[in-house]
Amino acid sequence: MKPSFDSLGVSPDLVRALAPIETPFPIQALTIPDALAGRDICGKAKTGSGKTLAFGLPMLQRLAALPEPAGPDDPTEAPKPRKNGRPRGLVMVPTRELARQVADVLRPLGEAIGLTLATIYGGTGMDTQIKSLHRPVDIVVATPGRLIDLQQRGDLHLDLIEILVLDEADRMADMGFLPPVEWVLRHLLLAHQTMLFSATLDGEIDYLVRHYLTDPVSHDVAEPVANISEMEHRFLAVHQMDKVKVAAAVAKSSPRTLLFTRTKRGADQLTANLQREGIKAAAIHGDLPQRLRERALADFTSGKLPVLVATDVAARGIHVEGIDVVVHYDPPEDHKTYLHRSGRTARAGEEGLVVTLVLWDQRLEVEKMQRRLGMSQPVVEVFSNDPRLQDLRGLSPTASVA
Repeated sequence: MKPSFDSLGVSPDLVRALAPIETPFPIQALTIPDALAGRDICGKAKTGSGKTLAFGLPMLQRLAALPEPAGPDDPTEAPKPRKNGRPRGLVMVPTRELARQVADVLRPLGEAIGLTLATIYGGTGMDTQIKSLHRPVDIVVATPGRLIDLQQRGDLHLDLIEILVLDEADRMADMGFLPPVEWVLRHLLLAHQTMLFSATLDGEIDYLVRHYLTDPVSHDVAEPVANISEMEHRFLAVHQMDKVKVAAAVAKSSPRTLLFTRTKRGADQLTANLQREGIKAAAIHGDLPQRLRERALADFTSGKLPVLVATDVAARGIHVEGIDVVVHYDPPEDHKTYLHRSGRTARAGEEGLVVTLVLWDQRLEVEKMQRRLGMSQPVVEVFSNDPRLQDLRGLSPTASVA
C-alpha cells in the first residue's frame, strides 16, 4: 500500500492545501517523517524528484508548531513576536530560477497555515526584496550572494534561523557558491535543523555534511541509470550547414522542446536561427536581464512558448512538467551533464525523448560518453528533409548508420 501525506504525519491543513496531490514521491516518503522529527537530513536526489515538498512540508509544519525563539542573547527570555527581516526558516538554492520555483510551491502552502515567505536573489533590483523584508517573514528562499548582500546591509538577519535547507548543493559547488554558503552557516547563532539535498555527496558536499550537519539521517533516491532507461535516446549525425534545420524539424514535431547549447552566445544564435525557421523560441542564460529570463521560463512552463534554448548553468534547477523532447544541440562535455540535461524530460515516470546532434568531429567524443553511461546507441545520419524526423521515437536506429 502506497503511503499518503497524512500517514507520513503531515498536518490536515497542509494535506488539504496539497490537493489534488495525494501520493508522495519516494524522496518525500523517505524524508518527511525524519524531518518532522527534527532530524538533520542528508538527501541524495536528482532534480525533479520532489525535493521541494520533501523539505518544504516539514519546514512549514515545524515552524507553525514551534514557539517563537527568544533569540541567542538570552535563551531564557520569553518568546518575542516575529520581527521584520528575521526569518526562522532559510532555503538556499543555486539559481534565481530555482528560488522562484521553490517559492511558488511553498508560498500557497505557507499561506494555508499562516506563514509568510520572501524570495531573495540576484540579477534584479534590491528595492522590492528589501520591502518584502520590512514586514514579518517566516521563511526566506535565497541565492547565496544576494542573501549575504542584504545581511551585510542590515536588511536581513540570521540570528533566529531554526531550520536551514541547502537545495541542489552540488550545483552550488559547481557554481563556486560553497564559500558564501559556509559564510552563512557560520553566522547561524541558534541550534538549528539542517536539511541538505544534492545529486552527489562526494568531495566538497561531503565536507559540508561532516562539518555542518549533526548526526544526519541519509536517504538516497538518485537513480540516474534507471532514469536513462525510461527515455528514448537518438543520436543523429548532422552536417554543419544543415544542423539548425534538423533542430527545427525536431522541435516542430513536439509540443514542448528544450534545447541545450554550451555557450550563451550559442544560445542566442540558435534562438535567432530557429525564429528564422518559423519557430517561436526564446533563450535563457546568465547574460539576459532577469525579467526576460523569467518571462521566457513562465511562457515555456505555461505552454505559450513551445521551444526554450538554455545553457547548462541557466537550466539548473528548472522544473517544468511535460517537456516532450530534450535536444543536445551541442553535445554535453561529459556523461554527468548528459544525465543532468536529459533529466528535464521523463520526469516522475513519464516518457521522454532525448536527441543529440553530432557533427563529424564530435563522433569519438559522443561514443566515449555513451560508454560512460553504459549505452550503445548508433549514430544515424539524417538531413533536415528526412521524414523520420517527424517521429524520432519510431526511428529504426539500425538504418542509415553514419
